[in-house]
Amino acid sequence: MLYLTAALLSGYAKPGVRMNEVWDRKTTEKNGIVWRGNHTLSALPHETLGDEVLPKEFTWCNKDGVNYCTMSRNQHIPQYCGSCWAHGAISALGDRIKIARGAKGIDINLAVQHMLNCGNAGSCHGGSVDGPYQWIHEISASTGTGIAYETQNPYLACSQESTEGICQAKDWSCTPENVALTCSTFKSMGGVCKGLAKYPNATVAEYGSVSGPIAMAKEIFARGPISCGIDAAPILDYQGGVTKERGEGIDHVISVVGWGEDPAEGPYWIVRNSWGEYWGEMGYVRVAKGHNALHLEEQCAWAVPGAFTETNFPCNEDGSNC
Repeated sequence: MLYLTAALLSGYAKPGVRMNEVWDRKTTEKNGIVWRGNHTLSALPHETLGDEVLPKEFTWCNKDGVNYCTMSRNQHIPQYCGSCWAHGAISALGDRIKIARGAKGIDINLAVQHMLNCGNAGSCHGGSVDGPYQWIHEISASTGTGIAYETQNPYLACSQESTEGICQAKDWSCTPENVALTCSTFKSMGGVCKGLAKYPNATVAEYGSVSGPIAMAKEIFARGPISCGIDAAPILDYQGGVTKERGEGIDHVISVVGWGEDPAEGPYWIVRNSWGEYWGEMGYVRVAKGHNALHLEEQCAWAVPGAFTETNFPCNEDGSNC
């Protein structure tokens, strides 16, 4: 059972008040998640790379002319859901899988809805910066199967306690149908929806936390994008450019894909949000680098992909053999 603080629920209920979508340390640990926990096997870039290796500008969305960034997402449709914590983590992990594949083949997009249905890291009422990768690693180690692909569990912006929009019409508990599923045909024609025991998925081999501009840049440069907490209040109406506002505290999670430098505004982080491409600079925002603007440089998480499905077990159209 997810633990939802009274502050989260009351903030969510007030008209015109933006909900804090990030758990504090107490709530994170109450849900069994290690605060800024690490499970590391390989050397950490911030400990092994020299500062001199970092270029002035770098982005995984255009590295040597290749785009290693996966899709932009919108957490707020088909109705509002405070699942930024899942979107930021899933986007960065998807990028790292694309990096591991050399940007070859169709992008692998992972199922945020699987995490909402089954993870202990959060819900539509907020979640943890650290929890998503810890949860994927846990199920990867215990079952050998990680998080499902989006095509078996599309994002519907619901979790078990949510009553918004379509959420009341369905059970969102962690049943086989809420992990990976297919539906054979219309119910009027005898069709049924069923959970799949075999489905494409991705695991996590390592995870950890990082903070501070130099350590963040080394982690991004060496291994790929990361997810980070941020103060979203000052950028609700962001119109472009480099934002330098300090903010008040972390209430949102995004993914950081690189950095650049503006001749007039100075260095900045390249940040992918999860509010759709209608917002900001095609779904991105540039945040001043090196000054902890919007508290972006305080709490970040990374994951190293483990196994991910590239050759699937061929299920029948109706899923009957899976």
